[in-house]
Amino acid sequence: MNYSELTRVMRRLALEAGDKIMDIYNSDDFEVKVKSDASPVTEADEAADALISAGLRAAFPDVALVTEEQADSHDVDARTFLIVDPLDGTKEFINRRGDFTVNIALVEDGVPTRGVVYAPAKQRMFYTDGTGMSLEELGPFSHDAVGETKPIRVSEPNNDALMVVASKSHRDQATDEYIGKYAVRDMTSAGSSLKFCLVATGEADLYPRVGRTMEWDTAAGHAVLAGAGGRVVRFDDHSALAYGKPGFANPFFIAYAPGVVLKEA
Repeated sequence: MNYSELTRVMRRLALEAGDKIMDIYNSDDFEVKVKSDASPVTEADEAADALISAGLRAAFPDVALVTEEQADSHDVDARTFLIVDPLDGTKEFINRRGDFTVNIALVEDGVPTRGVVYAPAKQRMFYTDGTGMSLEELGPFSHDAVGETKPIRVSEPNNDALMVVASKSHRDQATDEYIGKYAVRDMTSAGSSLKFCLVATGEADLYPRVGRTMEWDTAAGHAVLAGAGGRVVRFDDHSALAYGKPGFANPFFIAYAPGVVLKEA
């Protein structure tokens, strides 16, 4: 795999998909359908998925592709694969809250090694470069030329005063009870994979997720966080969160800056 070429392609496809998403987001109305798992899907999800899938298959025809919106791709059994959530945070999109992202990642031997997370409504873009280090690109963005970038790095947390980020749409009592085990300086809420990116930039120290997620929800953010020095572990035993699991469902997990002293579940 040519990682520099992968970064270029993922970045461009994320921007192009973001343009399609924002055209629909800014329209007067859009259709919302319900999938078999009762989750919502919009024409923006479908348009972004078609664009990204076609682009990845053209650029990397020999690499398996898993994408949320194509059920037949969920039968993929490969150690190396590309994985896509074309619009993570559909509820945020529907409610016009802006906290939604385009997510594209590469998984190798169970580990997300490269990824891009683009939040088109917030004009924030995070990705791993050819070496696997994570950057934030500062807008305005051009499809053809990379603009100003800055390296990102996790915080050096003070365990007596942690900054915690939690889900905006999926916050529950179990999450609050776990957060209550820590000395928390402040909390913020964010939707979609932006939570991983806030830990990656040092804007937060800890992101616990006590709720259902799928690998396409987390892989790109996980890659960005890892490239910034962060970690993602299972909630139950603090082992590394692995990818390529049958069905692609995740266990509960914790994303954090390594200086955080994790509490038991």
